[in-house]
Amino acid sequence: MPVLEKITLFGGTFDPVHRGHLHLAALAKDALSLDAVRFLPCQISPHKSGTAPASGHDRCAMLRLATADLPWACVDETEIDLTGPSYSWRTATIMAEKFPDARLFWLMGGDQWDALPRWQHPEKLAALVEFIVLVRGKAPLPREGYRLHAIQGAHPASATEIRELLKNGNMAHPWLDPAVARYIGDHDLYQ
Repeated sequence: MPVLEKITLFGGTFDPVHRGHLHLAALAKDALSLDAVRFLPCQISPHKSGTAPASGHDRCAMLRLATADLPWACVDETEIDLTGPSYSWRTATIMAEKFPDARLFWLMGGDQWDALPRWQHPEKLAALVEFIVLVRGKAPLPREGYRLHAIQGAHPASATEIRELLKNGNMAHPWLDPAVARYIGDHDLYQ
């Protein structure tokens, strides 16, 4: 039986991408010996309301800068190219068609695992992927029909906090890759 490529799908706003995102992706990669992590910036998050994020073009460009030295990381514009809210089950369906011979995983935090029953069609997502859940304490409760891999992992970075500091003119932040910080400054993002 051939060994299937193990690909993790890591969706999010990435507004902006920070070292916490990369740290958590690396934890998952190492814990499960993954071949690739596909960073999937969303077009419109169905879970967030309020101000619009930076453009998809800018968020993808920042992700490419942040992951440039990570051979296992890939920036995937699938959700950016779709119209309307970015629903995970739709993305996983596209990825299953794109990589029919791969073992697909979905990377998420414990808070998202708890909220998953309220997502649109979580059962369709569960049929296509195995879930990697990053937890800070106690293990997440398993769900029937959902394949779960819980790993301990957290990072203090917060995109909201970073955006606030950037808005106030603080371009140097320890959780931002210097190339990403330069891009933000050069393109007047979050001002």
